[in-house]
Amino acid sequence: MKYLCIDKDILATLTYFNLFDYPLRKREIFIFLGHCDNFKEFDLALCNLVNESAVFKIGDFFSLQNNYALAERRSRGNEKAARMLVEAEKAAKIISAFPFVKGIAVSGSLSKYFADDKADIDFFIITEANRLWIARTLLHIFKKFTFLFNMQDHYCMNYFIDEAEPGIIEKNIYTATEIATILPLHGSKSFESFYKVNNWSRIFFPNKNMDASIAKEIKKTWYKYLTAKVFNNRFGNLLDNYLMKLTAKRWASKTRLNRKDNKGFLLGMQTNKHYSKPNPDNFQKILLKRYENNLAEVFNRYELCRSAEWRKEN
Repeated sequence: MKYLCIDKDILATLTYFNLFDYPLRKREIFIFLGHCDNFKEFDLALCNLVNESAVFKIGDFFSLQNNYALAERRSRGNEKAARMLVEAEKAAKIISAFPFVKGIAVSGSLSKYFADDKADIDFFIITEANRLWIARTLLHIFKKFTFLFNMQDHYCMNYFIDEAEPGIIEKNIYTATEIATILPLHGSKSFESFYKVNNWSRIFFPNKNMDASIAKEIKKTWYKYLTAKVFNNRFGNLLDNYLMKLTAKRWASKTRLNRKDNKGFLLGMQTNKHYSKPNPDNFQKILLKRYENNLAEVFNRYELCRSAEWRKEN
């Protein structure tokens, strides 16, 4: 019964990453298991699944698909990601210099060390409490200038939270995976707090160590100090609220006009005083539904095979 649980954990992990055609190394599967924390038991269960052809070993990777092209694709994507992460560090250093920015991390596929031909550099940004919208507006004004140098893909600032409420509202395997895989670059103290508040994600991945110490501290500069003096008052509160409402109105208009991003998803954003994030209805919920359906198919196939084996033995 114990091994049955480990088998299903392994299959569930591979099913999730299979949504992205992303095979995993053995150690990566173990890190993203839902329950088992014994590597020897896990290793034995994985070997049995491979022997039963429930899981396929392709090079150094494991997948639900017996497709060597996936291993080649991942290797190319890992190589490209290594180059892009160098650029991400440069971009993060610039972002960290902006007023009210307290933490910057790489998110999205690049945080999983993968980049395909359409990859850009996605950032997850933590701001000072109640100054998210001033910080976001300044950063997006700056981004307008990056188009002049064709560097806009280096500054995809998709998700903002502030230090007042750093908890992620949606609690599911998608958000847990994103929390577990973000790569903090600047703002170690902010990410320490972020990980503590979002400790619920360890329910999904108890073997995953989330380390904020890899991030550099953000330097306190004279212009950050001056900006805080100017805006940390009633006027700053009014301005932050105004920018939130203005941005929300503009994004609501994009959604009404059915505008889509370069990946074909409907543009939409959820806004609040303490966060700015992509609307989960437009990608997250679709992905979770696919995962639910695929997992049911994988488990059903696995149980049918087990039943057939049991009948053969008896």
